[in-house]
Amino acid sequence: MTMVDDSDTTDVLGRAGLPREAIAAWRTNEDAVAGDYRRDAEDFSRQWRIGAEMLAFLPAKPKRSAAEALAAAAILQRDRAARQRFLGTYAETIYRRLTDGFAKFKRVEHLVRDAAAILPGLVPDAALLRREDGLPQRDKDGAEIDQGLLLSHVLAHGACGTHLCHAMLLPRPEAREQSRHFAQTGNLDLEGATLERRGKASIVTMRNPRFLNAEDEATLDGLEIAIDVATLDAETDIAVLRGDTVEHSKYRGRRLFSAGINLTHLYHGKISYVWYIKRDMGLVNKLFRGVAQPDISPDEVAAGTIEKPWIGVVDGFAIGGGCQLLLTLDYVLAASDAYMTLPARKEGIIPGAANLRLWRFTGDRIARQAILYGRRLDCDTPEGRLICDEIAPPASIEAALANVIDGFTSSGVVSAAGNRRAIRVGQEPLDTFRRYMAVYAREQAYCHFSPALIANLERHWNAQNRAP
Repeated sequence: MTMVDDSDTTDVLGRAGLPREAIAAWRTNEDAVAGDYRRDAEDFSRQWRIGAEMLAFLPAKPKRSAAEALAAAAILQRDRAARQRFLGTYAETIYRRLTDGFAKFKRVEHLVRDAAAILPGLVPDAALLRREDGLPQRDKDGAEIDQGLLLSHVLAHGACGTHLCHAMLLPRPEAREQSRHFAQTGNLDLEGATLERRGKASIVTMRNPRFLNAEDEATLDGLEIAIDVATLDAETDIAVLRGDTVEHSKYRGRRLFSAGINLTHLYHGKISYVWYIKRDMGLVNKLFRGVAQPDISPDEVAAGTIEKPWIGVVDGFAIGGGCQLLLTLDYVLAASDAYMTLPARKEGIIPGAANLRLWRFTGDRIARQAILYGRRLDCDTPEGRLICDEIAPPASIEAALANVIDGFTSSGVVSAAGNRRAIRVGQEPLDTFRRYMAVYAREQAYCHFSPALIANLERHWNAQNRAP
């Protein structure tokens, strides 16, 4: 974003044709936090609302002149800086109001929705989100960045951030009914995932056949529900995560683990910012920590999660988000021709919690090479075996999986949850994850709307010529 000197802001806005009265009203607030929440909320909210009105007065982003683009940048820059100052003082106050003093759990998608209602202008409301939802990524002003600022400040606060982590580890409301169905039938068919019981194992299969089992808005909820149900199922001792067969002509009929985030949908503006946070604080963290209970802290000391070992089966490849998933699992079985990559540099985004976790497997240098330079890790190599526990020929992968399941369950897994917690408390306690997510929530928001993201997707993915 073009940076505008504050002293020149009035002239910049005037040259763009914005009404002088609106400019003067927007400039009235001195951006100083007085320390009185009611007064500050009223003053800052008024500024943000006027800023939003001036932004709406300008043409849509692709049609703006140079002067109009500079004015838009000036409005966004000043108002975003004001949000940072406001949240630096009042993040806890806002979170307490949204949760009735920690009495209610709210998932991130509901938290940002409700924040727009209790303090207009702090984050985009439903109407603004709808206007941007239908646009290609390059044509958005990035209103959702303000959601990232709110979530970052909430997560940076110890009590608020821990409470939000707890909320995201609770089973989704849909999981209760789906668990009853699964108990009766041993099968679930959800959008984005299927679940079946096979002996003492719950098998979660990721499904997005047109897009090589990539993850997107259509797959996220179903996959998280499947993980909830698999984890909570009392009839099974372990769970398995695998990719389904795909439709792409190059791989038709083959199983693939996952192609990561759906880059075509990302380019065309079909992935929301909150999607990243829902994913990593929800389904990914549930694979790592288990499913929480409402009345017990999910941290390792309280032992407040229900969990079981997870086995991953890598057919073909685990790209991006697929590789991120492997870093949460207890045992990884891979086909000898499979490989893993974290192409964050080529995508222009942060690879989930891989920056927090990958180095524990590979060491710092290989982790940096994978994240910053896109190094490919073939599963059947010394480097690949740092992540993968067992390699099998593609033709023998089913038999190998049966042996792994039998090996895990033949003597029972009564100590599995305790051992998982004991490992986590030394590697990545919940508070470490919370602090990481505070940084991730902010940085990913800016990455998601960076011009570099669009350039990278066009250069490395030919995204402009792919149908969503």
